[in-house]
This record gives sequence, structure tokens and C-alpha cells, in this order.
Amino acid sequence: MSTEALARDAASPGDPGPAIAAGELVAGLTVRPGGRTSASPYETARLVSLAPWLPGNAERIRYLLAGQRPDGGWGGPEGYALVPTLSAAEGLLAALARDTPAGWSSDGVRSAVDRALRLLYDRAAGPATYPVPDLPAADLIVPALVERIGDRLAEPPAELAGWRAAGPPPLPAGMDRRRLDRVRLLARSGRPMPPKLLHALEVLGPAARRLPTVTATAAGTVGASPAATAAWLGGPDGIPPAMVDYLRQATGDHGGPVSCATPITVFERSWVLSTLARAGVPLSVPAGVLAELRDALGPDGVATGPGLPTDADTTAVTLYALALLGRPADPACLARYDTGEHFCTWQGENGTSVTTNAHVLEALGRQVGDGGPRTAAVIRRLTGWLLDRQEADGRWSDRWHASPYYATCCAVLALRDHGGPSARPAVKRAVGWVLDGQQSDGSWGRWRGTAEETAYGLLVLLAGRPSPAVDAAVATAARWLSTADDVRNHPPLWHDKDLYHPELIVRAAVVAARTSAGDRLRGSAHLPSTP
Repeated sequence: MSTEALARDAASPGDPGPAIAAGELVAGLTVRPGGRTSASPYETARLVSLAPWLPGNAERIRYLLAGQRPDGGWGGPEGYALVPTLSAAEGLLAALARDTPAGWSSDGVRSAVDRALRLLYDRAAGPATYPVPDLPAADLIVPALVERIGDRLAEPPAELAGWRAAGPPPLPAGMDRRRLDRVRLLARSGRPMPPKLLHALEVLGPAARRLPTVTATAAGTVGASPAATAAWLGGPDGIPPAMVDYLRQATGDHGGPVSCATPITVFERSWVLSTLARAGVPLSVPAGVLAELRDALGPDGVATGPGLPTDADTTAVTLYALALLGRPADPACLARYDTGEHFCTWQGENGTSVTTNAHVLEALGRQVGDGGPRTAAVIRRLTGWLLDRQEADGRWSDRWHASPYYATCCAVLALRDHGGPSARPAVKRAVGWVLDGQQSDGSWGRWRGTAEETAYGLLVLLAGRPSPAVDAAVATAARWLSTADDVRNHPPLWHDKDLYHPELIVRAAVVAARTSAGDRLRGSAHLPSTP
């Protein structure tokens, strides 16, 4: 088969082409400026428990019932089921204890709770038996929900009386409630709450109500979280107009259920635009969108959403997008995140992030001509830090995404463009790891093939040197990706309090991968001859 035939075969029927696809994505950034992310079982169940007075409560309960897995859990595989399953079980127990069914079946809820509890108390195969994923505030959320479920089961509904003596569900090995106790003490002390805790303020339960040390943003949010905002309000009386508007928007996006974080305007726009521009996809971006991105940058950078702390990751991607699109901004705001070894995502971060540092490398790499010796030295240091964190098999992993394909893609693209000759062996090892992990249908995925992870796998391969094996893998993956734009191939993989799926960001990665793959297939001289 010729190179041209492979390139045609890799395109789906009626493929609009990269320019049209990119135009649709850019238009989507302004149609819903708050951003598009999937609904969260965790966050939705917190509203069922804490804010049944919000419109759409019955829709939230039905959403939880419809989303329960056959094994009784919610959410992703393995340990990713723990947080959403605890939240859904507690929320549905709250509904049984409080609500007269209206638009939902009490029998259905009781059955769902019973199945969820059987999974949560399974000490051999339940979600608490797996390592706890590095999800934000998991060490606060899990103990708080375990405690609350134990309290509710002390006086369960009659139909669940058999659970009365069960006590609280088991905590995962190595987890305790000491940090939760410290946060509760802090809330009672009258001292200000650190901004990074506001996103999960709901862990305080009734103690969060109108906490005087917490102030909602002008956008009406507490911690850019519907659950945290509702927990702070504590009831339907005296809600400030901005918060009414925020909660109406948050619950309206999915018809009742809610996302973990909203709005995510800067996050969505910077990731979409930088992903497309890096791949050379033709773009026409409204001047107002670029001006808003630039204006969002302050002395400390920019946050993912209002009420969240400013962070190096969103700041770096915003700087990189603006530089690629001809509107460079001063990267000096990144300096406050420099630890001398690497860049923290935010001040007081517990842990480190490969992808944050890869994005900082890209942002600074675009400035090296004007940044002088100090910027060049930081780039060398970041390059070495990223190289040191490559795993033995060639991959990278990260705290902001469930899939190593995302972290590996971020690291490889940054090192390819800004890591210099010392990074080439690492890129080669990453390409080898991706080649070895390709599934028989051409896709990639941690648990199963997904469009998002296949896009990342393609972009890693395309960052390496062409070879017959690489180009054959690219052709196979591009063919699979051309037919994989289906909701079943877009599971939530990004880390927040629960796994989530940022729709436009993932679509941008797919467009970038398909565009780059098409360019390679049309220009390659290494494709094997096939019958």
C-alpha cells in the first residue's frame, strides 16, 4: 500500500480537515466560556447530601443511580472507585434519611446503597484495598466520608437495618484522619484557610456553613467547586446573587449533576490553543480571547479557575500558548514557583509534578533568546530534573492524570523542543516504550484503548526519528483514531477530587495527533510496502 493510500485510510469519511476542526474548537471556547468537563459522581453526590434544596436534586439522584457499576461502585477502576463510591453511598443514605421520594425510587436508592456498601466493606477486593491515587484532598475526603457513613449507619433506614452494626467502612492502608482533624481545628481557630483547601471545603460538613474566614470570589464560587460553594452556603436562605448565578450555571451544564471544578476558562483555553498551535494546526483566534488570556496573568501567574490558588502549570501553559500565537508575555511570574530544584505546582504542594515542570520548560524555552543566561541555566536544570524522573522502561507518570501516556507526551514534547542533545536518548526510550505498548487494534490505553491516550501515543512517536516500525505504528494508530470519536472511547482520566474528562482539551489533542500523523504519512519515505 502506498504512503498516500495509508494517509487516506487514516482519515475518516467526511473528515473536515484540521483547519475546520480547529475552528470548531476555538468557537467552542467562547460558546461556553466556563469550559466543558464531565459530570462527577463525587461532586454530584456531595450536592445530594449537602444541598438538596438546590434545583435538580431528583436529577442528581437519578444520575447516580444510572451511573452505578454492576459491582456496586462508581468512578474509575481500582482505587479510583473509592472517593466517588464513598460519596455516592453517603449522599444516597442522606436522601433516604431526609427526602420524600420525588422523581426517584426509594427502593432503587436502597438497593444502590446496599450494593455500594457491600463493595466498600469488601476487605479482599473493595476499592480501599488498592493504593489510593494521588487525587487532590483524598486524604481529607476519604476519612470524612468514612466517618459520615459510619454515623448514618448507626441509625439506618429500616430496610438497611442489617448494616447497623457494621461501623464505618475500612480506610485504605496507611490512611488516617489526622490531617482532617488538623483542618477542622484550623477552621475552628478563626485563622484563614489556605486557598488550596477551599476546593474541598465540603469535608468540614456543617462546620463549613458561612465560615467567616472564607470569602466567595466575585464570580460567586468558593474554591471553584459546586460542593464547596454549597457547603459554605449551608442552606437556601440569603444567598448572594453571584452565588445564585454560579450554582445555576454549575447545575445547568449537565441538567442537575455537576463537575468537580467550574469555571475553567483559562485552563481550557490555554491547553486547547497551545496543543493546536504546537502541532502547526491552522488557527484563527479572536483577539478578545488572546487579550483575556494575557490579562488573566498577574504577578503570581494565573489560576485554573476563580477561587483556586494560582499555579505554575496553568501559568506556564498560558505563557506558552501566548508565545506560540505571537502575543508573548513576561514569564517572571513563574519565579515564585522555583524551588531551586524544580517548579512546584503551587506554594505548599505536597509532592512534585512532571507535567508542570515540562510545561514550565516549554514556557521558558520560548523565551530563551530574550531571557539571558539565567533562563538558559533554569532550562538546563529543568531538563536534568525531567530526565532523572523517567522510569526505567521509558515512561513518565504524573499526579494530574491517571495515564502515563499523558505525562510521557508532555515530557517528550518539552524535551524534544528544549532539552537539547542530552534529552535525545530519553526521547528514544519513550518512543520504544510507546511502541511496545500499542494494542493490536492500533490504540493505546492504561486500562483499554482510548482516543485521548492514543493521541498522546501518536504524538510521542512523531516526536522521535522516523523508522519503518514507527511509521507503521503511526499508520495503524491513525486509522483507529479516525473511527474512535465515540463517548465510549473518552473515559475520564484527569485528576481532580474525582476523575474528569475536559472535552475540548482532549479533542484538541486528538486533532493535533491526527494532523501530525497525516503530515508524517504523506511525507514519509520509510513506510513498509504492504499488500
